[in-house]
Amino acid sequence: MRTNIVLDDKLIKEAFALTQVRTKRALIDLALRELIRTKKKKNLLELSGRLEFQPDYDHKEMRTMRDGTG
Repeated sequence: MRTNIVLDDKLIKEAFALTQVRTKRALIDLALRELIRTKKKKNLLELSGRLEFQPDYDHKEMRTMRDGTG
């Protein structure tokens, strides 16, 4: 979709400084993807009290199995 927008020069300059992006188009694309990604994440506080862990659950063992380091 093609559109014309007015951008805050200070925000653009700071965003370029924080990323490896070289064009405004790529910067806007990255910003939109990041916005969508963060909005889709569940707020961990919303899950408070809703998760039950098994008494014998060993997160270190699961990490080792997942990473193949054990």
